Amino acid sequence: MTPLNSSLYQKRIAVAMSGGVDSSVTAALLLRAGAEVRGVFMRLAQPEVDQHQQRAVAVAAHLGIELTVLDLAGPFREKVLQPFIEAYFAGLTPNPCVFCNRLIKFGLLLETMLARQADFLATGHYVRLTPAGRGGMALRRGLDPRKDQSYFLCRLPAANLSRILFPLGEKRKSEVYELAATLGLSGRHGAESQDVCFMGEQTVADFLAARLPTGQAASGRIVSVAGRELGRHQGIHRYTVGQRRGLGIPDASPYYVVALDAANNRVVVGKPEDLLRKVIRLADLNWLVEAPPPLPTRLLVQLRHRHQPAPALVEAVPDGTFTLIFDQPQRAPAPGQYAALYRDDQLLAGGEILPDY
Repeated sequence: MTPLNSSLYQKRIAVAMSGGVDSSVTAALLLRAGAEVRGVFMRLAQPEVDQHQQRAVAVAAHLGIELTVLDLAGPFREKVLQPFIEAYFAGLTPNPCVFCNRLIKFGLLLETMLARQADFLATGHYVRLTPAGRGGMALRRGLDPRKDQSYFLCRLPAANLSRILFPLGEKRKSEVYELAATLGLSGRHGAESQDVCFMGEQTVADFLAARLPTGQAASGRIVSVAGRELGRHQGIHRYTVGQRRGLGIPDASPYYVVALDAANNRVVVGKPEDLLRKVIRLADLNWLVEAPPPLPTRLLVQLRHRHQPAPALVEAVPDGTFTLIFDQPQRAPAPGQYAALYRDDQLLAGGEILPDY
């Protein structure tokens, strides 16, 4: 099902507009469908926010729609930025886009626009929504496999799906650029959005180094999986599970980061086989369906955005966590990242990967 149908005629739709091509085309398509469209630009803690806002203003003016500017920098720092920083210094690898989608874009922004009488919030995500039983909605992968963004939505509350629209879910990126040209938007929208909007030109390591907590050690030991010291690290925030570069440990075959032991300020390294995990644990599983399947059950599991989904048995544990038992061992699952659970192309749930070290 595409949301661009007669049921949207005269519906009040708020479109999250960044000034980029995807959100610009989203607004234009909804206008063409006869909806009453209002743009909304979120001022967060991103660099060059004024330039992004100016592009959104220009696109809204071209389309002839109202643009509301919301300053959400404070909530963004509190709910996304600070937890991201704290997690990294705790030896985790968080995904700020997952935080932001749940708490800001489809949390605070959605609540704000619904309170201002919008019927729906629309975004330029490449995902699809289809009707599910009892009036619910099923969230599915976008048609374009190279642009599918469903993984980043694995923490959305199921109850919010009925008030969200994703007009680009049935389209490929090449079609969106063609539509931008047809709709007179070429040259008005900005470049593709950054993966981490608040980084700018900085690397994650440099961003975090400038925010080193008081008392946090800037260096420590690099040890083998057997505990033998092999070198020194320059802060665990500079390393992620699976990393090879920058270790500075000569050997006949390369070492990789296997774990980050924040409690002892150690980077644990090993060989490729040490990265493989057949069993991982999840905390706080968020279901995007009204009736979760009875466990244990077999599902497809995606461990990061570009990870090839792999079949696994999902089991509940009495302590409230969940276990994934993969058919084949998976490389470098990173604690703090999210595992997204699918049945075919439908996103069912998402949970945080727990450390095993």
